[in-house]
Amino acid sequence: MKQKKIKVLIVDDESAIREVIRFALSNSGMKACCAKSGREALEKISEKRPDIVLLDWMMPDLSGPQLTRHLRKNPLTCDIPIIMLTARVSEDDKVEGLNAGADDYIIKPFSPRELVARIKALIRRTEPEDQDGKISAGQITIDTVARQVILNGNHTHIGPTEYRLLKFFISHQNRAFTRPQLLDHVWGADVFIEERTVDVHIRRLRKVLKNASLERYIQTIRSHGYRFVITDS
Repeated sequence: MKQKKIKVLIVDDESAIREVIRFALSNSGMKACCAKSGREALEKISEKRPDIVLLDWMMPDLSGPQLTRHLRKNPLTCDIPIIMLTARVSEDDKVEGLNAGADDYIIKPFSPRELVARIKALIRRTEPEDQDGKISAGQITIDTVARQVILNGNHTHIGPTEYRLLKFFISHQNRAFTRPQLLDHVWGADVFIEERTVDVHIRRLRKVLKNASLERYIQTIRSHGYRFVITDS
C-alpha cells in the first residue's frame, strides 16, 4: 500500500527560509506548501487542510502565537498539529508559544534532519489511530470502529460523552486544556453549557478509569484545567 504523503504548511515571511524548509521536506517525501503571512495561512488552511503547520513567530500581520490561538479556537482547525519555528530563545518565549497551543517549539537555526524527525514524531503522537481504527495510550485502547473502550485488556462500558472526552485526550496527550477549550473541542463551539459540566464528565471518566487503576492518567492543573499524561503506576 502506498504511504500517504504528509501535507505540511510552512508559514514564514522570509522567502529564503520557506524555500529551504520546502526543499528539505520535499526531499523527505512530504508535500509542502507555503504562506508568507498569517492571513494567507488561514486562506490556505480553509482551502486544503494540512496535516501539520510549521509556524514562524514574527510575522507582519498575525504573530505565530496569535495565529495558533486563532486555529485552536476553531473546531475545524483545533486539532491541527503546530510546530513553532523561531529565533526567540528565552524560556518565557517558549512557554508563551506552548501556552498559545503549539505542540512543539524549534529554535532557529535548526537542522533540516531534526525538523523532519520532529514532524514525523508529532504526526505519530497526534494521529495514533492504526489501520484497524484503534488508538492506544498506556493501558487504554479505543476501537473507533466498534466504539469500544478496552482498559487493561478488558472491554469497559463508557458513556458517549466520556467516550468522546477520552478519545480527545488520547489524541492530545501531554497538553493542558482549559474547561472552555474542552467544551469547544469535545462538545462543540455552538453548544452553550456551563463550564462545570466538564468537571462532571471528568469525574465520571475518572470513575471508569479507576476500575482499572488508571485514573492517574487524567491530571488536574490547578487554576487552569486538565491534562492527559501516561504515567507509570
